[in-house]
Amino acid sequence: MNPADGAGEHYVVGVDFGTLSGRALVVRVGDGAELATAVHEYRDGVISAALPGGRALPPDWALQNPDDYRDVLRHAVPVAVSAAGVDPAAIVGIGIDFTACTVLPTLIDGTPLCEVPQLRDRPHSWVKLWKHHAAQPQADRINALAQARAEPWIGRYGGRISAEWQFAKGLQILAEDPEVYHRAERFIEAADWIVWQLSGAETRNASTAGYKGIRQDGRYPSADFLTALHPGFGDFVAKLDGPLLPLGARAGTLTARAAAWTGLPAGIAVAAGNIDAHVTAAAAQAVEPGRLVVIMGTSTCHVVNAAHPAEVAGMCGVVDGGISPGAWGHEAGQSAVGDIFGWFVEHAAPAGADSHERLTELAARQPVGAHGLVALDWWNGNRSPLVNHDLSGMIVGMTLATRPQDVYRALLESTAYGTRMIIDAFDEAGVAVHDLVVAGGLTRNELLMQIYADVTNRPLSIIGSAQGPALGSAIHAAVAAGAYPSIHEASRAMGRVHEAVHRPDPDRARAYDALYAEYRTLHDHFGRGGDDVMLRLRAIRNAALEAGAASHETALEVPA
Repeated sequence: MNPADGAGEHYVVGVDFGTLSGRALVVRVGDGAELATAVHEYRDGVISAALPGGRALPPDWALQNPDDYRDVLRHAVPVAVSAAGVDPAAIVGIGIDFTACTVLPTLIDGTPLCEVPQLRDRPHSWVKLWKHHAAQPQADRINALAQARAEPWIGRYGGRISAEWQFAKGLQILAEDPEVYHRAERFIEAADWIVWQLSGAETRNASTAGYKGIRQDGRYPSADFLTALHPGFGDFVAKLDGPLLPLGARAGTLTARAAAWTGLPAGIAVAAGNIDAHVTAAAAQAVEPGRLVVIMGTSTCHVVNAAHPAEVAGMCGVVDGGISPGAWGHEAGQSAVGDIFGWFVEHAAPAGADSHERLTELAARQPVGAHGLVALDWWNGNRSPLVNHDLSGMIVGMTLATRPQDVYRALLESTAYGTRMIIDAFDEAGVAVHDLVVAGGLTRNELLMQIYADVTNRPLSIIGSAQGPALGSAIHAAVAAGAYPSIHEASRAMGRVHEAVHRPDPDRARAYDALYAEYRTLHDHFGRGGDDVMLRLRAIRNAALEAGAASHETALEVPA
């Protein structure tokens, strides 16, 4: 099938599974025109306080219900197709992306363990969302052993594996609930699980296997390494492994069951799964080396292609074909960005200034540095370059004259400084970053975008789609359906970007250089061993919460 074959218009569907909802987008294959979209909110959302059945969860947990993902297919896809007004028979493929690392344990047939009745009240049987950070002790053990043994793969991840990734989460299950671990016959990324649900075929995509699953040069960590971590962990790779597919490959075809869910024709192409950030590069026409895609939402992911692999301090990973085939995709990220701004508006801003619009309006009137503040953007820990989710946020310079808009602007700037830290790390390792292409809902905040251009001192382009991941998934679906020979050609035809919308102002860039130097001082002091007060405070908090939870459970057991 060729988009110019004269046989009528063809369409594809991209489905983007986010933190709180899933979005379906109907796209025309020939030119990438977006015809309609629909969103379905997850019923259970982020499960962080207690399981749906009532069992309380410890601190730093973040789970999800896999049936919420099926509901996106049942509701968002049919609504989007209906709104697009296209004949479903003209739809030739579907592609999906997922926020990652989001993983779940299943039976051999893909049944999630949380849907096994006798395991439903066991927290470790549920999906672990990307921001589940309770596996930090396991990540620390993995990193210490890998460094001690000089494992060849550790450098590909900036020297540290994240608590968010597959191996730390899997090791946590084994350590805390061995029965659930042993009942799990498969341990799979949610992206690959959804593809399994759609096609009936279990596959693994090269992107999540590489970035989140420590698969490098065709191998996972050795059984010897895994058993050194824990005697029962040697079979973990067997639970992870499966047919590996490059991005844009056809994983299979839509089953009759999935066709009934979605209203799409059975037998259409189902593309290999993908990561939401990485798939956006195709939508932003940024698959060539040197263009850093900054996908900004509740958190931020930074991805950039290069011709050769580089070991970058604190990066999330470098994977051959991890963003697009034929290049080495480098990834870094920030664990909280939009979440930080939202926290301030919801919990700290006074009445009259408790909206993003009002705070932005007031903050935009200030010259650089007028508020006298510097903040650290670690409200949800640090993903890159420190890879430590026990770190926490900080604001320095507060006085009785500090106003809400001052704090708000300082928080906006802190996330830009965090991005500059990542760019500097890339540059120092030889990964060129010429310009930035920003995607995500935060692109609507022009003050924030200009701050990023000024702080990084680079031109900033804006993706030409409000649905970057969903469009990227649709582009990959078009390749899987045979409409284009490669992601590069499909990206040129179907992606879009507004070039250099925000350019750095030389005077503001110089002013931000001085503030960034102060940020780096705080960053290195509190993040690199100068003072571990943040880690001590986290330990005190966790102990207090656990003691409180234990007291509450004891009180519930006392007869009335």
